[in-house]
Amino acid sequence: MTGPRRTPPGRAGRLRLRHSLDVAERGAQLLEQKLRVLRAEHARLLDESEAAARTWGELLSDAERWALRGLLIGGEQALDRAVVGIEAAEAEVSWTTSMGVAHPAVASVSVPSRPPTATAPANTALVHAEAGYARAVRAAAAYAAARTAAELVGAEVVRTRHRVRALRRHWIPRLRDSLTRADLVLEQTEHEDGVRRRWAADRGSFRSA
Repeated sequence: MTGPRRTPPGRAGRLRLRHSLDVAERGAQLLEQKLRVLRAEHARLLDESEAAARTWGELLSDAERWALRGLLIGGEQALDRAVVGIEAAEAEVSWTTSMGVAHPAVASVSVPSRPPTATAPANTALVHAEAGYARAVRAAAAYAAARTAAELVGAEVVRTRHRVRALRRHWIPRLRDSLTRADLVLEQTEHEDGVRRRWAADRGSFRSA
């Protein structure tokens, strides 16, 4: 932020500084309220992200164990034949907004069914592996959405904290200093004006006498 703008002298300048200070202090209060809400939301999203990561890891490990069993039972050819004709999964992400921050809310994954023309898995282990990988893919999408949401809200927490710090440590103190100086100048000016008026009045009285 830049320093306070040059203000005109006198009461008009003081009123402008007073207004600027009021606006800055109110802005700092609103940003601090926003920061508290954002921090709570960020903590919640971090918890969701960590839980989603654990779920994804567990499901992926389970699917890989079944795939390894199927590979040991039927060999690489059985594994290769099991994936022929299987289409790619599709993910769709819905978004929401938290305190002005857009972030993913839910990720839904469509895992296509095995087409009738595709060769069925050669053994039960590969059947379990196929179902396990489908669950793992859905969990991976949920984790990606939760992690992205936490990162986006976390970045806004940092930006908002910097703005509050700039207001509290720099902008508001400068405005207060400028207002104090303006008060002193105004007080001095009014005092000098009063002295001149009294001097002029006394001089006029002396001439009339």
